[in-house]
Amino acid sequence: MAETILIIDDQQNLRNMLKDFFSEQGYHVLTAKDGQEGLFVARYENPDLILLDIMMPRLDGYQFLQAFRKESQVPVIVLTAKTEETDTVQGLELGADDYVLKPFSMRELAARVRVALRRANPSVEAEEILKAGDVVLNVTTHTVSINKEAVLLTPIEFELLSILMRSPNKVFTRADLVDRLYETGFMGLESTLNVHVRNLRAKVEKDPANPSLITTVFGVGYRLNK
Repeated sequence: MAETILIIDDQQNLRNMLKDFFSEQGYHVLTAKDGQEGLFVARYENPDLILLDIMMPRLDGYQFLQAFRKESQVPVIVLTAKTEETDTVQGLELGADDYVLKPFSMRELAARVRVALRRANPSVEAEEILKAGDVVLNVTTHTVSINKEAVLLTPIEFELLSILMRSPNKVFTRADLVDRLYETGFMGLESTLNVHVRNLRAKVEKDPANPSLITTVFGVGYRLNK
């Protein structure tokens, strides 16, 4: 089941941009135009994570946090244009888990969201085992096997395979995969990604020259067939 992100921001263009971006990443996304509406949505929809603006009418981000933290410990990442240290400290003291300064990188924000969700739900990921044909990826032990025989992958290859296995049959653009690999330390370009895909195929495909598990969608990106 897709995790739910609630975006609370008074700028409609930013709300729409974030909603489109995270929806494409596979999340269920809700939005609210201010803190008061955000409280209502959060209480009735129980999101897994909240992206929160600070400067908003009716109920600002600080007031939202003060009220929300009496009811829930759901992760909150503050999106703020304020750069003063006291503003950041105030948000963290009121219960924010992290903050990102505007304007921000979507790649960085996506990485912070994934980290916050993992911290909030360690047991969910700890029990996760992904399967695709004869390939088994165990998140707990960070291992991969084919027909019960261990396959040694680099950290980037492991993360790349897990991304594809979590969404079988979904086509990922190269840019999508580069963004998702950002938090593993991957700083390469799309051309570098192609090399990692080739190396991964050499380890998990029966015939790497004619891949059937990780296939190329020409002009778009890659897909894991299941």
